[in-house]
Amino acid sequence: MHPRDHARTSPDKPACIMASSGEVLTYRQLDEASNRTAQLFHRCGLRPGDMVGVLMHNCVRFLEVTWGAQRSGLYYVSIPSAASDRELRYILADPGARALIYSSELGDVVRSATGGLPHVRLFPSGDASRPDSFESAIAALPGEPIADEEAGQDMLYSSGTTGNPKGIKHPRPTGGIGELTGVARLARDLYGMSSGSVYLCPAPLYHAAPLRFSMAALQLGGTLVIMEKFDPEKALAAIERYRVTHAQWVPTHFARMLKLPAPVRERYDVSSLVSTFHAAAPCPIEIKQQMIDWWGPIVHEYYSSTELSGFTAATAEEWLARKGTVGRAIMGKIRICDEAGEPLPPRSEGVIHFADATPIEYHNEPEKTRQATNKYGWTTVGDVGWVDEEGYLYLTDRKSFMIISGGVNIYPQEIENLLIEHPAVADAAVIGAPDPDLGERVVAVVQPMDWSCAGDGLASELDRYLRANLSAVKLPKQIDFLRELPRQPTGKLFKRLLRDSYRSAAPGDTATPTIGG
Repeated sequence: MHPRDHARTSPDKPACIMASSGEVLTYRQLDEASNRTAQLFHRCGLRPGDMVGVLMHNCVRFLEVTWGAQRSGLYYVSIPSAASDRELRYILADPGARALIYSSELGDVVRSATGGLPHVRLFPSGDASRPDSFESAIAALPGEPIADEEAGQDMLYSSGTTGNPKGIKHPRPTGGIGELTGVARLARDLYGMSSGSVYLCPAPLYHAAPLRFSMAALQLGGTLVIMEKFDPEKALAAIERYRVTHAQWVPTHFARMLKLPAPVRERYDVSSLVSTFHAAAPCPIEIKQQMIDWWGPIVHEYYSSTELSGFTAATAEEWLARKGTVGRAIMGKIRICDEAGEPLPPRSEGVIHFADATPIEYHNEPEKTRQATNKYGWTTVGDVGWVDEEGYLYLTDRKSFMIISGGVNIYPQEIENLLIEHPAVADAAVIGAPDPDLGERVVAVVQPMDWSCAGDGLASELDRYLRANLSAVKLPKQIDFLRELPRQPTGKLFKRLLRDSYRSAAPGDTATPTIGG
């Protein structure tokens, strides 16, 4: 199935709707616009296997571009709209991108990044009056398919929390442009998505899961509702207004919706929801329980990665019976390994690997590719966890986030989960800061619900709260406050920025550093 098929059978059905503005793109319009986009790429000399960059805020045009690339046999490289000029230049140069479609308001960073990259054709989008705009370029082109359509593929880059981002390049499909992607099959088989579904995307389309599930919704013939930017109350309003049936979230979304005042939450009708699911980070048990109490047993969960080397899933019912699990493997076989790469027995904590899974290959990074596969051929992205006797996986944290304090390994996720459950905390991060005695000391950085409460009183309250729930070795030695933590719009925390700010401070300095970068 493909949007072109739905354009023939349901041409006037909304394919995409922007949640706040109400702008609608029908399947006919999506089909014609993606054909014109494919025509443009072809006229620019791009051929199957070539790369095109997409640097755009959430908008319907984003999907016109990706579907145009998909039916041209191209790799479409979606780039975070907040990318710096250095990051953008790397992501364009590394795969040899031949063109870049970008939101016109991002012109300054684009001009800075593309100096000296003459092979990259630039098309700003959002201002049709500009003669060099993407809209002008496709306006006169035919809305018919190019002569030789081939299936394209996304090529996504990791967020680059350490070093340069890694390009994740999968082989292009060989079954034609209408072949269902693996994500579309998962959306259909796990969550019941179909042509009758209304799928809400509250996160940036440049990120792996939002992009792949949004395109899956369109493959299946449903209607995609795109939030311009996540806002907890606006998300509930969108569910009510558009009678949303399916949605995907991250734990940060849950926490922020739950911290709306009860009268606000109760104002909106969310009874249209049939199935929602979440991923991206471990979800605090209490947060997940509150969501199920609110929405019912429709809050499902999966665990995977941009690399798609393996996939686990847990229904709400499975989670309620085994609180904290992210499910059993439905792609690959879970293997928990020690530091030497040897398998561990059930309930032993170690690095999560997948056997019989999709190989991991990082573009132009043979050493990182080698490090992602152990001697048995099992692959890992560096997450830590354990499995029970029935094969259900439980996440601990990222290996790279581990704090070694006084020779003890401490994973921040458990501490962060406790903090975010406190009613005075809007967001929290736990990191290791250099310490002359312990090597690293545990530091909690908290974003309070009310900034006026930040200070010694709240720090003491949080310390008492943590002491009642944690062993002494895990307790933060320092609790600092920030007005806002450095998160991506996807909800992913830029821990590197926090850690770097503490590591650049003077030895023994316990003042809250300025977060830069």
